[in-house]
Amino acid sequence: MRNFRRIEIRPAVPDDVMMIASVLVNTWRATFRGIISDAYLDAMKVEDQAIGHARRMRIPGAFLLVAVDLSEDRVVGFANYGRARSMPPAFDRELYELYLLPEFHGAGIGAALVRTVAAHCRELQASSLFAWVLKGNPNRAFYERLGARAVGEGRVSVGRESLEQIAYRWDDLVKLSGAGNVAT
Repeated sequence: MRNFRRIEIRPAVPDDVMMIASVLVNTWRATFRGIISDAYLDAMKVEDQAIGHARRMRIPGAFLLVAVDLSEDRVVGFANYGRARSMPPAFDRELYELYLLPEFHGAGIGAALVRTVAAHCRELQASSLFAWVLKGNPNRAFYERLGARAVGEGRVSVGRESLEQIAYRWDDLVKLSGAGNVAT
């Protein structure tokens, strides 16, 4: 029997930074083992990630949402997004990071985070959203199930490694946000 939890998606606050950092480190270690070197993953520190996310929270035009398990009052996932950094201007907004603790995969929380991002991007008058995803990421199909299509390839440096990545794009933020759905 599945244990259903009450999840709240809300803007991150400074008190969330350590939990956000913990989600990132734990998710990277679980997801990217065998893709990124063990030495790099094992050297990741929650404290370092917390410093970086505290800085990101202060960047104008960048946003950070958290998914909070209300039964335990803890952050179990997050999405970081804002202005496109590396693609042509036709890409209005970029989903920089989307991470969810592995034990919460398959519960619809990741999709809810992406839909919330899309709804906010629509409010910002954006018409599209894209995300870079490591080519070896075993969760790439998640983006495809949400209607994203591969539109480009590139490389990213992680430690001393250069890894392939794929740009996924959503052209229909109305559909992605669920705004076009009618409850029955």
